[in-house]
Amino acid sequence: MACSATSTTFVSSIAAAKSMATPLSKTLTLPNSFSGTRKSIQSPVLRSISLIRGSHSAKSFVVKASSELPLVGNVAPDFEAEAVFDQEFIKVKLSEYIGKKYVVLFFYPLDFTFVCPTEITAFSDRYEEFKQINTEVLGVSVDSVFSHLAWVQTDRKSGGLGDLKYPLISDVTKSISKSYGVLIPDQGVALRGLFIIDKEGVIQHSTINNLAIGRSVDETKRTLQAFQFVQENPDEVCPAGWKPGDKSMKPDPRLSKDYFAAL
Repeated sequence: MACSATSTTFVSSIAAAKSMATPLSKTLTLPNSFSGTRKSIQSPVLRSISLIRGSHSAKSFVVKASSELPLVGNVAPDFEAEAVFDQEFIKVKLSEYIGKKYVVLFFYPLDFTFVCPTEITAFSDRYEEFKQINTEVLGVSVDSVFSHLAWVQTDRKSGGLGDLKYPLISDVTKSISKSYGVLIPDQGVALRGLFIIDKEGVIQHSTINNLAIGRSVDETKRTLQAFQFVQENPDEVCPAGWKPGDKSMKPDPRLSKDYFAAL
């Protein structure tokens, strides 16, 4: 949904480069967190890329990510789990949103901590804004539903959450965190991963913060609206900092000059 080029030129180039270049390490080492070290993970060096040249009105840029991790471009791993919503225990199944809503799925380390309640309540306070753009918000941690319930029943001024407008999911088995690649194995908690999943169940965006840094609701909403725009307007792309109402651009060497000429 962005750029265009020929679909056949990269295969031979990649093969030639692999035969000439020094082998690349496939280990991606992550920095230490403030409360421990996350171990390195295996990351594929190459991803298959299909670039298709067509008319100005039918361009395509398709990236197929590795099936080993839920990277952008892959179908989001499905799950069904217990959650707390409206001070009751409910079941949440991700695939039930397919064909209906976008989903903002975010992970946080633990209940009754410090940065976490600022993020969770910030998303709740602005939940109606996401609802207006056909999006559900889901929070996940490795805590039990009983811990979630106790935290919801604690006043915000005492470090609690108060009532929330979206479910908090319990991942006590850590299977959800692991399937999304955010689990810190030696600590048993999740990094601050956030995933925007479209109505087809495909991950369109992900960010992962280390434990000490909270996330921005403003940037999450802006990014979500940009993805919605380009899905509704497949011959357009969004430049840096784009917001609804801003000028978009054509992914074409000639037509993109209209955008740059107006800067």
